[in-house]
Amino acid sequence: MENYFTDNEDIQFYLNDVRLKDIFELREKGYTENHAYPFAPEDFEDALDNCHRVLSLVGQLSAEILAPVATDTDRQGCTLENNVVSYSPGTQEALKRFAQADLFGFTLPRNYGGLNFPLTVYMMAVEIVSRADASFMNLYGLQEIAETINEFASPALKEQYLPKMASGQFTGAMVLTEPEAGSDLQAISLRATYDENKGCWFLNGVKHFISNGCGDILLVFARSEENLSGGRGLSLFLYEKDENLVVRRLEDKLGIRGSPTCELQFKNCRAHLIGKRKRGLTSYFVPLMNGARIGVGAQSIGIAQQAYQYALKYAKQRKQFGKSIIEFPPVLEMLTNMRVQIEAARSLLYESSIIVDMQHAYTHYGANDKETSAKIKELTRLAGLLTPMAKYYASEMCNKVTYDAIQIFGGVGYMRDFEVERLYRDARITTIYEGTSQLQIVAAIGGITSGLFFTLLSKKMSIRFPESFNPYIEKINECEKLFKKAVSHVKAHNDPIYTEYHARGLVDLAVEILMAVLLLENSKTSDRKFNLAKKFVTDTFHRVQMLTGKIIYSDENIVDKYRHLLD
Repeated sequence: MENYFTDNEDIQFYLNDVRLKDIFELREKGYTENHAYPFAPEDFEDALDNCHRVLSLVGQLSAEILAPVATDTDRQGCTLENNVVSYSPGTQEALKRFAQADLFGFTLPRNYGGLNFPLTVYMMAVEIVSRADASFMNLYGLQEIAETINEFASPALKEQYLPKMASGQFTGAMVLTEPEAGSDLQAISLRATYDENKGCWFLNGVKHFISNGCGDILLVFARSEENLSGGRGLSLFLYEKDENLVVRRLEDKLGIRGSPTCELQFKNCRAHLIGKRKRGLTSYFVPLMNGARIGVGAQSIGIAQQAYQYALKYAKQRKQFGKSIIEFPPVLEMLTNMRVQIEAARSLLYESSIIVDMQHAYTHYGANDKETSAKIKELTRLAGLLTPMAKYYASEMCNKVTYDAIQIFGGVGYMRDFEVERLYRDARITTIYEGTSQLQIVAAIGGITSGLFFTLLSKKMSIRFPESFNPYIEKINECEKLFKKAVSHVKAHNDPIYTEYHARGLVDLAVEILMAVLLLENSKTSDRKFNLAKKFVTDTFHRVQMLTGKIIYSDENIVDKYRHLLD
């Protein structure tokens, strides 16, 4: 039987990250829950065994239940009738089966019916599910809503909603706006007002493009303070769907058609305040976005993995001029690049998720001392740098890989008879939602120009590598020198417009160099990884030379000249 976990050696590789031991130790409170919860692990080896068992179940359900109906789900889509949204039959069956397998409370504590897994393990499940059907991820992959409730809501709200979410009885949605650079958020059309007589909050307004907006539980960012401009006027609310929420329409989309994207109208919808007023953006938005960015990164890698698998299989079977087309060097090169880019993206994704897990574990389960506080601060800064980088690269890579997959299939790949055309359509949204690629660049560039990236790189490069790695370490050292030169060149202009123009190039350089280091770091325990890393480092070396040259020798008036081209 097919299994999308056990057939993927690379996902399994990241369960061997030594940092997971500390993360589990903290989350499991020293493995003291085994007496209260029989299925709680007794030690780290037991915890890892649980991970393998659960992920294997996710892989089996994805391959046997989700993937076979993905085409029908795409073609049938969702329906809206009398304000009720219905999923396709295949999606309904998958939701039922995943709920029966207790797979809806990945990161929640056991006292609410959760599995208490770290984010990293959950992202593996998201990647696996997305490989089968990316649209299902937009239902199953919204478990960070429950995690946000667990982290910030009152005990009463947790008791009321989390067991239902962990059991799969309730699905969720996020109703939020990620602010663009320079935006004061005044355009937000959703308002929250407090009724003194009734002692509760009411939501009114309209929101567009809400993934699974028909969900039972909505986390809503709304303006609660009319006298405060910008993000200071936003608060976070929990709303349980009732008759006061109107789904005005379902969007007719290019891809991920099994996931409903809704236009919502809130009409005096009674809601609960989460946390404190005026803290929606400053305290609750960033943790949500870290999880959302990594989630889309995992979704992107899952789509790309399936496209690669289909293209590889087809290239081995399709014969032309008396031999399989994989034997033609141009096709072989495309497939090789697809494989390398997917594994590079995966290295950055799970590095990012590990950092977020460590930040969360030390914050909630670590010691209350200065050393731990300093560690949390450092990890928070790293998460702010790495999560947009991971989302940016993985989503851009996903679009390129699915594009190349159709190219390998040729004309038949353009036809709806083959899955790759659906994967190509599903991929396109990944560079757009939860913050476009351009917004991820804006989010990441500060950590590069401030020097945070080079601090991380120096720490990574300080570990001891085998002597056989030296030629590739030298290439990375040369890349770092060139990159520093490019950053210094841009900063020397002291011009925000000039920096913004070169931001994408600088982020591309940072992402490429970091993934090269990560792949070499992973190669210390894997010969297969080393063979892959050698190609990636060599390719990166040449790309860095090209990109840094483009930045360093660019015309300082290039933005104005580009404007004139559009006159």
